[in-house]
Amino acid sequence: DAGAAAARSNTSGKRAAGTTGKGTVRLMKIIIVGNGKVGYAIARQLAVEGHDITMVDSSPVALARADSTLDIMCVEGNGASISVLEEAGARTADLVIAVSNLDETNLVCCLIAKTMGAKHTIARVRNPDYRRDAALLKREIGMDMVINPDLAAAREIARILSFPSASSVEPFAGGRIDMIGIQVTERDRFYGVALSEFHRIRSAEVLICAAQRGDECIIPNGNFVLQNGDQVTFLATQENAHAFFRQIHMPVRPVRNALIVGGGAIAFYLSQELLDNHVRVRIVERDAARAQELAEQLPGAQILNEDGSNRDFLLSEGLESAESFVALTNIDEENVLLTLFAKKHSHGKLVTKVNRLEFDDILAGLDLGSVVYPKYMTCDYIVQYVRALQNEAGSNIKTLYRILDDRVEALEFTVHEESRATGVPLSQLHLKKNLLLCCITRGNQILIPRGGDQIQVGDNVIVVTLEHGLHDLRDIVES
Repeated sequence: DAGAAAARSNTSGKRAAGTTGKGTVRLMKIIIVGNGKVGYAIARQLAVEGHDITMVDSSPVALARADSTLDIMCVEGNGASISVLEEAGARTADLVIAVSNLDETNLVCCLIAKTMGAKHTIARVRNPDYRRDAALLKREIGMDMVINPDLAAAREIARILSFPSASSVEPFAGGRIDMIGIQVTERDRFYGVALSEFHRIRSAEVLICAAQRGDECIIPNGNFVLQNGDQVTFLATQENAHAFFRQIHMPVRPVRNALIVGGGAIAFYLSQELLDNHVRVRIVERDAARAQELAEQLPGAQILNEDGSNRDFLLSEGLESAESFVALTNIDEENVLLTLFAKKHSHGKLVTKVNRLEFDDILAGLDLGSVVYPKYMTCDYIVQYVRALQNEAGSNIKTLYRILDDRVEALEFTVHEESRATGVPLSQLHLKKNLLLCCITRGNQILIPRGGDQIQVGDNVIVVTLEHGLHDLRDIVES
């Protein structure tokens, strides 16, 4: 088979799949098909966590980087080929993750891998036509997870536009509570205030749980003093978040109109979300055929067939009065320049899509409003699934987000059984350093925990930590 080629291995020092690390965590044999930006990011994270990773890609150039920089195996060939999957070890794989650039290849790969004996499969599927088929794909061909990064990105942008004062909005507890990012300025009432005194000046129950100051990320304690320029993340219900924003004189009303440049899949999904919430939508799309397609699919939106980089056109279409501007072209540099131009001429909420992951530290210094990385989201969802899958019992990860430039993890655990973390007053738990227990949800209750509270079986528990790789609630306690 022309698709099959010799495997190249550099697995020295790796623990075998199936062995256990701390607690009941089980290392797994994982095959990743597609070594693009997403595939590489997933492989890098899962390899760091100790899993036995095999990367499959038809491009020897794409494999060369992974082979030389990661502790993984590489197999060159078509990921939808039976012989290539055989060589990669699909018959005994715990998980096959298909994230090639072709939806159909990903689907066929997962179908074949499942038939061969792979225990679990995940496919990245981007075509909107497959959106309504996700449940059918899981049921009919045994898919365990279908990820649409464009839909996920659109929903994140919609959440951000519902909180225009926020730089990021991550939902927990089924959307009942949010982790919201903002920047501290000298105008804020809490500027220069220590967190031990913060509760005295706020009128709503919010918990500041992480901060970034310059290049340093911090899980703050009561002695932490909020300073100008700090990027802080707080946890609150939507009601309390709105009350807090009103108190610090930040806008709380969701945007009423959006000017979107770029008419790709994310723009399509985002427009659907916004139109459902009665937001006026205008999309600028330079390709005439795509503009016509969007006009047919989104009758409630205004589709403008024009080059989005035409500055005079943007101004003539009311950029200066737009309540939000969203740059969604396929070119990162164009999105950045468009946002900088919009920032100069508009006071609206700015959102910038970025595909490349390598320059996030540079972009962080440009003040581009809210920057959305669809590829990060795909990686986060898969890592979340893998960590939940690892646990034989105890506490499974329900939600995982990377915040503050991917340097802080925010996790939500579901507690299934008693452990050293349950039934003990929180003031007596020896929590690991650089970790904060932020919230306990118990039925309809949402608790910002106090020292006397205890974690119980059935709770969902939200923690933030600088330590990457937590798999279980028991991992938050010092051994």
